[in-house]
Amino acid sequence: MLLNVVYLIAFVFLLPWVAWRKLSGGRPVAAPWTRFTGGIPPLPICDAGVSRIWFHGVSVGEVQLLSVLAAEIRRQADAAGRSVDCVISSSTTTGLDVAAKRFGDDRAFPCPLDFTWAVNRALDRVRPDLLVLGELELWPNLLACAHARGIPVVVANARMSETSAQGYGRIRPLVRRMLAKVSLVIARSQEDADRFTSFAPPGGCDVIVTGSMKFDGVKGDRRVTEVTKLRDLAGFRDDDVVFLAGSTQAPEEQLALDAFAAAATRHPRLRLVIVPRHVERTPEIVALLDRSGVRWQLRSRLGSPDGPLLADPEARVLLVDTTGELGWWWGTARIAFVGGSLDGKRGGQNMLEPAAYGAAISFGPSTRNFRDEVRRLLAADAAVVVADGPALTAFVQKCLDTEGFATDLGHRAADLVASQRGSTAATAGAILRKLPAKRP
Repeated sequence: MLLNVVYLIAFVFLLPWVAWRKLSGGRPVAAPWTRFTGGIPPLPICDAGVSRIWFHGVSVGEVQLLSVLAAEIRRQADAAGRSVDCVISSSTTTGLDVAAKRFGDDRAFPCPLDFTWAVNRALDRVRPDLLVLGELELWPNLLACAHARGIPVVVANARMSETSAQGYGRIRPLVRRMLAKVSLVIARSQEDADRFTSFAPPGGCDVIVTGSMKFDGVKGDRRVTEVTKLRDLAGFRDDDVVFLAGSTQAPEEQLALDAFAAAATRHPRLRLVIVPRHVERTPEIVALLDRSGVRWQLRSRLGSPDGPLLADPEARVLLVDTTGELGWWWGTARIAFVGGSLDGKRGGQNMLEPAAYGAAISFGPSTRNFRDEVRRLLAADAAVVVADGPALTAFVQKCLDTEGFATDLGHRAADLVASQRGSTAATAGAILRKLPAKRP
């Protein structure tokens, strides 16, 4: 009850910010009233003998990862003669968009805020037999309500950075109580597992290590239809060298544009693709491109991959103002910069996606969200850390001017990703072992 009061005070205090986000044209808060009340649309009722798993991922990356996991769970369940229905929630507008595409509109919904009434109402409508939380989504009331109903809770691809562990150390009793209500933590590395174990109560949740599912959640085949259609849509030729800056935050778009401008004259087939982390920043980046004087085009104006080709053949810069396509756009790139890593705030984005395609990868020093993945890439000499804008420019120029550099770097990255695959199958098996036999 006390926690609900604290949440309610915070919710009221944040209402002006929620309204400002909606009215300012920025990225709105996802379904605030629905999440406050828990009044999600009713989900399809499962047939007799079908078990339902509720997945939750905060944003796009987690949702994409969980969609791969859900597909593997369904595959293993079918092989074992079990029937599983998978539904998913997310906490962001972009996450919900991707969730609806991957799971279907009738199986994707906003995650309730952590009020007791909202969580219980959502549980009444979802009726899950198992709850799977992505990475580190631990909420006290959600865990307590699921535990009270006898619903097992699994944390998949669990990560706990050293910084998070230090923060949790200040509320150790609360974290211990939360983990007491978790059935299984499936950690991405032994370091993460050790940190979870240090907080778990004696005889509490099981903690196992299967490796990072992010290695399985990335694609890697440049020949697939989705990639080739985007290449055609953008008007890329076989001799074009695509430099893609993905999941960018300010000022990374400007830094990528500077790197492109420094090499564009000497390399007339160089193309730049910018995919910002948040599509609502499009007007800001449009103004930046207009000031630069480069000829550019918007992805949304190119039409659909199945429609007529509308690309401007003279435009050498493409701004992707759509969501859910970055995983395919990476397949067009020879040179890659992974954003959220030079702004000093975000802690990096998923660099394994371009790695799987064999692109020459760079990212900034701020990659705390992907410490294990970065450690593996650097140990394999499969990526380059760029400290600032001039370093990014130098990296792009080296890729263009040094024979074999970009190709060799990309091959090592693709080989590393291929060698680390397999954790999703192990994670799916562990989850199915926690899935109770279907109750009448």
